[in-house]
Order: sequence, then structure tokens, then C-alpha cells
Amino acid sequence: MRRRYTSGRLLERDLAPDPFDEFRAWLHDAVTMGMAEPNAMVLGTTGADGRPSSRTVLLKGIDDGAFVFFTNTASRKATEIAANPWVSLCFPWIAMERQVLVCGAASTVSREATLAYWLTRPRESQIGAWASHQSTVIGTREVLEASAAAVGERFPGEVPLPDFWSGYRVVPDTVEFWQGGVARLHDRLRYRRASGGEDSASGGQEDAWVVERLAP
Repeated sequence: MRRRYTSGRLLERDLAPDPFDEFRAWLHDAVTMGMAEPNAMVLGTTGADGRPSSRTVLLKGIDDGAFVFFTNTASRKATEIAANPWVSLCFPWIAMERQVLVCGAASTVSREATLAYWLTRPRESQIGAWASHQSTVIGTREVLEASAAAVGERFPGEVPLPDFWSGYRVVPDTVEFWQGGVARLHDRLRYRRASGGEDSASGGQEDAWVVERLAP
């Protein structure tokens, strides 16, 4: 089935000076539109063996110039990040004929920040984090359910933060905004971090960005 892209245009004059401000505006549009899981993003990693892998995770915040998500530190994604911190994040907002692609380096957030988010999670999600030895092979669904039941019995009250669970922050080098266009003449505008910024490693307020148009 052929698709015609007619939702709009993306011009340089319409962009915010900072890619995070532009991203927040696009995320607001996705939320306002009622899109399911507007904060879902495809996280791409590459392990020490050079083989890429990807999976969908949820963006949980934008903090100090970084995109933040949380996961089990023994998972495949976390193991690959430990071996190679360079990752990509793709927000496929297909219903709006939009996509955002983030490329940068991932690192763990502080234990304090991880705990602050952990305490906002529903109890069942906390139990699930303890019950699942993420990315390991298990025999049946019943094994997982039994593990969750055991965790619930172990922690009848407050569920503590596991040592194997953490937040990750992705500080981007580039953030690309894609808007579908008529006749496949899509608009691709990429923010690229200018070299030499004093605070570029932390994604601080002193960052300077160059905007480039890419051929579709």
C-alpha cells in the first residue's frame, strides 16, 4: 500500500534553538494527539562483538541535557552499553508522519536519581523488576509467575531498590527531526553538537548546536 505524506513541512526557521526544546514540543504534540505510548523509543546498542540489537523502552525524562530510561543492569542492553556506550534512540511517531533519531553516549545515573524514580513505580512493577532475571533463558511462563509470587511474599511491605537496576542517561551528539513530505521529499533537520563546547560532555547549558538539512 502506497502512503502519501501530507501532514506538513519542517523548515529551519520553525526550529527551536535547542533540540531538547524542539523535542518537548513534538512530544507534546504526540501526547495531545492521543498517541499510544508517545514516550516509547527504540534503543539501539552494539555489543563488544560488533553485533547490533534493538528493543523498545520508555523514555522516563529529560534531565540535564540527556534522555533518561531505566532497566536491569544485567540485561542485554545494559551489558552492551557497558561494552560500548554509543547508542541510538528512535521515536517512531508514525501517526504524525514524524520521527526523531537521537545518537549519543549512555551512562548510568546516580543511585539517588534511580531511587527517586523507583519510589514512583507501582508495586507490581517493582516486583516484576525483582522477579525477572532479564534476558536470561527461562523454561515456562509459570517460572516467571512463581518468581513474582515469591518476591511478593518476600517483600510484603515496601519493595526495596535492587542492586541490579539503574537509570541510564543518553547525552546526544546529534538529534534528527524527520517530517514526512509530499512525493517522498521528506524534511530531515539534524542538530549536531558543535565541537569545543566547554560543557559538551555533560550536555549542559553551554552547548552550541549546528542545524543541518539532510537529503531524504
